[in-house]
Amino acid sequence: MARIIFDLDGTLIDSAPDIQAVANGVLGAEGHQPITLEQTRSFIGNGAPTFVARMRAARDIPDSEQDRLLTAFKIGYVSAVDLTVVFDGAVPALEALKAKGHSLGICTNKPFKPTEAILAHLDMARLFDSVIGGDTLPTHKPDPAMLHAAADALGDGLVIYVGDSEVDAETAQRGGVPFLFFTEGYHKTDLNSIPKTAAFGSYADFVDLIEKTLALA
Repeated sequence: MARIIFDLDGTLIDSAPDIQAVANGVLGAEGHQPITLEQTRSFIGNGAPTFVARMRAARDIPDSEQDRLLTAFKIGYVSAVDLTVVFDGAVPALEALKAKGHSLGICTNKPFKPTEAILAHLDMARLFDSVIGGDTLPTHKPDPAMLHAAADALGDGLVIYVGDSEVDAETAQRGGVPFLFFTEGYHKTDLNSIPKTAAFGSYADFVDLIEKTLALA
């Protein structure tokens, strides 16, 4: 059996509309123009502090405002659940993997409280036996400590990491584990330039992909 660790935003869920709404609420309160959904997706991946820094840069807001705007962003982020959707087929695939005896975890740069809130809202918390958020440890992805912590909580078995971005690919590389790349997420560079064990664009055949990955291990 495998220990299968997933990134969250852009891998299992499309949360960009909720994140955009929070960001634009913060910007609007400061008298700044909103950011687009495309910009929002391009800013996601390295955690809330980096997102806010990129948001500020897009609106020429000085670095001195980082901490204050990050605090405001985090307050709104915890309850930002209404616009987020699960990618088609993801939940049935997760349920099938659990039924086969695999253990599942989350390793995301999203802060822990918003992660906990969105998993509860989407009735997905029941599927995961370990959840590591971007502020759970002193470091975050691509430092593989988060990935190792999520895997250690699941016991024994081959570790497989599933993600949608360059950050996830680097995390898997540095952690020394197979990486399954979801192509429909928030990656920023050409698909072919991202190191991976395999790529997939739909969860319809994901269980079979896990079995193939295990057979090659």
